[in-house]
Amino acid sequence: MRIKEVCSLARVPSILVLGLIYVVYVLIGGVIFWKLEGDLGKKDISLLLLNKKKVLSKYTCLSQDGLEAVAQVVHDASKVGLSLRGNSTSDGFWKFTSSAVFAATVVTTIGYGNISPTSTAGQIFCVFFALFGIPLNMVVLNRVGKYMLVMERKISDFLEGKTGRRKCTRFFVHLVSYLSGAVLFFVVPMIVFQQHEGWTFSQAIYYCFITLSTIGFGDFVADSNPDKVYPEWYSVLMASWIFFGLAWLALVINHSIDILERLNTHFKQWWAGEKPEENSGGEQDENPETQETQVEDEDETKKSPIT
Repeated sequence: MRIKEVCSLARVPSILVLGLIYVVYVLIGGVIFWKLEGDLGKKDISLLLLNKKKVLSKYTCLSQDGLEAVAQVVHDASKVGLSLRGNSTSDGFWKFTSSAVFAATVVTTIGYGNISPTSTAGQIFCVFFALFGIPLNMVVLNRVGKYMLVMERKISDFLEGKTGRRKCTRFFVHLVSYLSGAVLFFVVPMIVFQQHEGWTFSQAIYYCFITLSTIGFGDFVADSNPDKVYPEWYSVLMASWIFFGLAWLALVINHSIDILERLNTHFKQWWAGEKPEENSGGEQDENPETQETQVEDEDETKKSPIT
């Protein structure tokens, strides 16, 4: 209790505590990635150098400059989506469907990095396209997320009227919603990517999360292998999956943020030795949301999500 009282008297700002937790969390993540991937990266480099020596010893007519020239050709071909395994030509990355998917990755800020505009006009257009497209995408996704939330609340209210149990009904509806979203936006795409891309299930689920969280490393990108022939509906399915998956995952992340904010509030009240706020009737509100949030939620439920 003495440490608690000293810190309470010192009145340490919560932003400093959160900042310290954030920095420690990032550093811990860096250490874990360093331990998991550091030795493997060294092995990959040594294996790559060994393969380089084997290639130079097998093809004696190929010098160091020739090897660098071949590597440059392979790099340039991968940037435009061309395959060097045969003499057949392809449309590359910049066909209509791939260009539409690229435009979607720009406004959603995924940015895989596997393709990018190289012309001056394309680069300038990309700047203005993203400048207006990113806010538009955020507004649309926010509206779609609210629409999903309204549907969830209507189902919850309907079941609550049938059962008369509020807490159990809301928990059940939230659980079914999360599980359904996980199946629809993670499990089903994982199976589709495993079949059409040849990835393992772990690689496919990794790609799903990296894409829908807009991290977009670019180490795995669907519909980008020049050696594969994809069906016409594949790009349309990908664009639809990205759009609705972003809205669903953003809704889940917002719920997680809300939970963390409530935990932070309860922690600060406990740290300051205050009791949780109670209703005017003397009973604690069974819903952890504040009264103001409840009113806003009820108003939002009654309103149509589309203006």
